[in-house]
Amino acid sequence: LGRRTGRITMVLLLLGVFWLTISGANVPSLWLERLFAWGGRWLRLGAEAMALPPWLTGLLLDGAYDTAARVVAVMLPPMAIFFPLFTLLEDFGYLPRAAFLLDHRFEACGGCGKQALTMAMGFGCNAAGVIGCRIITSPRERLLAILTNALVPCNGRFPAMIVLIALFFSADSLAGAVILTGFVVLSVGMTFLAAAVLSRSVLPGKPSPMVLEIPPFRRPRVGQILLRSLLDRTAAVTGRAVTVAAPAGMVLWLLGHGTLGGQSLLQHLAAVLDPLGLVLGMSGAILAAFLLSFPANELLLPLLATILSGSAVLTETEGAALGTLLTAHGWTRQTALCTILFLLFHWPCATTCLTIRRETGSWRWTLLAMTVPTALGGILCFAVGLLL
Repeated sequence: LGRRTGRITMVLLLLGVFWLTISGANVPSLWLERLFAWGGRWLRLGAEAMALPPWLTGLLLDGAYDTAARVVAVMLPPMAIFFPLFTLLEDFGYLPRAAFLLDHRFEACGGCGKQALTMAMGFGCNAAGVIGCRIITSPRERLLAILTNALVPCNGRFPAMIVLIALFFSADSLAGAVILTGFVVLSVGMTFLAAAVLSRSVLPGKPSPMVLEIPPFRRPRVGQILLRSLLDRTAAVTGRAVTVAAPAGMVLWLLGHGTLGGQSLLQHLAAVLDPLGLVLGMSGAILAAFLLSFPANELLLPLLATILSGSAVLTETEGAALGTLLTAHGWTRQTALCTILFLLFHWPCATTCLTIRRETGSWRWTLLAMTVPTALGGILCFAVGLLL
């Protein structure tokens, strides 16, 4: 809570959590990919034994199964590390202190310090962060926190950010953690900016005083931490992602196999979006991947690799192969920077949007919650394209 050391300590803790997440998630992700690949081979043998038609096998296995498997393999290991670490800070008694440190910042923007807690929850899952806004008693400040929660990256966006940072900026885990922390600090700053603009336009009013009890530091309960973080949070978020990813995979399979003029519908969509993508420092293929990953942010890089390779099924996206594919299609550090910025600031995923609709009771506020980060991301990407 020190005036000079408090915020430095907060950033260092954030850096440590990200470094542990980045350095610890790679090997389990590889194990899960191999496990799901082995399971997919057995399922294909079963489909052949049952004499299923090729289109049904492709729809169920290449579409639903492969998509859900890739989402789980990418997002489960980072979540299994991040959520226990986050819960450890919560159980230790640190998160109320973070809210205290940030209270005057949020008050200056028209909000309250409790938004720091809901913002921290958004690092794990923006839908969970939106639900967490119920702890804010003021309706205006609660709505302000809901509308700006998606400005911090959720766990579904971290894997793609980590991969792009490693490919185009630094492969060293510590340097990558520093760069990732810089992007996260940027997202927090944009949260302050957006809250200030919204509180002076569509949500005017004075911030209410915050009364917050600072609990004593206590010994973390490791057993409860693992139970709450792995079962209540990690398993719940993974389950929601699978229920969205599986049907989305079927739609993607149909788009990949549907052709028009010798090209897949995915490639046609990328061509239509190419002019806008170039204005934003990216490409039509990248924007198409963003649009089609609306069900789950974890699908972004697999979709991008699928569109660029011309494949009809989701393509491998790990390691040097992805870097070679992206470089062959004209990717530079500027392209990677714009993609990361738009990954930070674009519309929330489908689960978060439905949660916002349920919490606010209005599609108007849901649309505004989608528009704010998207407009901000577009402005930043356009600015990067002009400056670099």
